[in-house]
Amino acid sequence: MDSAFEELIAEAEAASVDGWDFSWLDGRASEERPSWGYARLLGERMGRAQASLDIQTGGGEVLALSPVMPPLAVATESFTPNVAKATRLLHPRGVAVVADPDEPPLPFASCAFDLVTSRHPATVWWVEIARVLRPGGTYLAQHVGPASVFELIEYFLGPQPQARLERRADDEARAAVAAGLDIVDLREERLRIEIRDVGAVVYLLRKVIWWVPGFSVDAYRTRLRELHELIQREGAFVAHSTRHLIEAKRPD
Repeated sequence: MDSAFEELIAEAEAASVDGWDFSWLDGRASEERPSWGYARLLGERMGRAQASLDIQTGGGEVLALSPVMPPLAVATESFTPNVAKATRLLHPRGVAVVADPDEPPLPFASCAFDLVTSRHPATVWWVEIARVLRPGGTYLAQHVGPASVFELIEYFLGPQPQARLERRADDEARAAVAAGLDIVDLREERLRIEIRDVGAVVYLLRKVIWWVPGFSVDAYRTRLRELHELIQREGAFVAHSTRHLIEAKRPD
């Protein structure tokens, strides 16, 4: 029995995966960050807004980095443990956290916000975003792009040719325009990820549950052991994330 493998697996299975904080991976995995600096852009826009909505806020970690909150600030989240974590983090900053199933309609009146934001939303309902924005209001978000981390996903699931076609920036921009928004900015980047132990893989697949649906250590133990051996030989498992920054405006 490989004791190092078993210890890494046990440690990752015991780790909390609540919220959207990935600091547990420090020293175990690294990912390049997009050059545009989403958290900084978000903070700048929040400082100028009067009423903001952050969609699918996770545990509120990114939104909480904003130095200033608007007079009215709201965040939505669907995953119950994240709702509790976001509430603890954001309520002291004056942000109301609303439990929402991430399905239309958004539980807000039309023209309620001059700024709508989101970082890595699982779903994007453009018609609803356009509806809740005031005329002249802005949607600013960082989305996950096509085939993101597919080296890891396909390691476990095999080729995913249809899924590789999803989440393309141009397709999302067309959908935004079809909903009545104007595209102000659209940027894309491909970023290097290095995963340096198998425990980091287990942690990621427990946390980002849509990468390998139904993942469990027992179901994938053989494949995990092979991955552990690969990392030991090569020093890291290399994958690539894709991100795009999208800014859209509701016409005046």
